[in-house]
Amino acid sequence: MQKGKENLLYVIFLAAVAALGGFLFGYDTAVISGTIGSVSAQFGLNDVSTGWYVGCALVGSIIGVAVAGKLSDHFGRKGVLIFSAVLFTSSGIGCMFSGSISDLVIYRIVGGVGIGVASVISPLYISEISVSRYRGTLVSLYQLAITIG
Repeated sequence: MQKGKENLLYVIFLAAVAALGGFLFGYDTAVISGTIGSVSAQFGLNDVSTGWYVGCALVGSIIGVAVAGKLSDHFGRKGVLIFSAVLFTSSGIGCMFSGSISDLVIYRIVGGVGIGVASVISPLYISEISVSRYRGTLVSLYQLAITIG
């Protein structure tokens, strides 16, 4: 295989990995609606509490978007993407073991921060590693991943 093709395949691989943040965002958005009934019943939630449970990840996303740029300037794009993955993972594990609605909301906010960070840094990272000829196509992988998720 030619050196240029090897590099392009590696860049495509990196772009696909970076786009996983979009997949997790889309997955979270879709899956949350399926959990409303069981979570509301388990914790005895009223409509307002259910709305907060569903929407609290967006609060975390606002925080994540607000801090993503500064974090990436200080720690680098790759480091911040790894941090975002840690937030996603800890959110999933925390939600799984939550014993109260307060715990569940806190872990969903943590996941929301990961979503916000990834939504800024993933497309930025992909654009920075891509050659100009394929940049638009590779950056669109992030949006495609949201839809697939």
